[in-house]
Amino acid sequence: MSLLDTGAVFPDLTVKVVGGGTLNIREELAGGFGVVLFYRGSWCPYCTAQLRAFQRVGERFTQAGIKVIALSVDDETTAKDLVEKHKITFPVGHSADAHAIAEATGAFINDEPEYLQSTGFVLAPDGKVVTAVYSSGAIGRLVPEDVLGLVSHLTKRLADESGDTTT
Repeated sequence: MSLLDTGAVFPDLTVKVVGGGTLNIREELAGGFGVVLFYRGSWCPYCTAQLRAFQRVGERFTQAGIKVIALSVDDETTAKDLVEKHKITFPVGHSADAHAIAEATGAFINDEPEYLQSTGFVLAPDGKVVTAVYSSGAIGRLVPEDVLGLVSHLTKRLADESGDTTT
């Protein structure tokens, strides 16, 4: 298990999502900036606050071309209840294999009970990691305002480098 450094290609992960079916995280986020959030579980007040914060800025993220995907080890029913209770509209994965996710991404695992610790990634349009935030406990996580600022800065820098004066 190793942490994903800036510039690493985000691994090829397919997750089961609330509402049925599966999605490949890298494919789902390709072509625009993306945020991947691993949350401890619906029981965690810090995690639900983070998910709700990302939901509240949904319109601003859409305007900035940023997509969000979250996932945890919660079973489908628990994840579905969380989505409904907090009116989450971005994809939420459930029943994640904590060890497989940790092996692929470097996320930390709590052993008993088993769950992924809070981990967040901002991905560039090409699927490479722009930044990663790893937590070994309840606090220390991505916040939407930081993501918006980072993506705004990167978008401006890319436009400056390409000579695009429309941004």
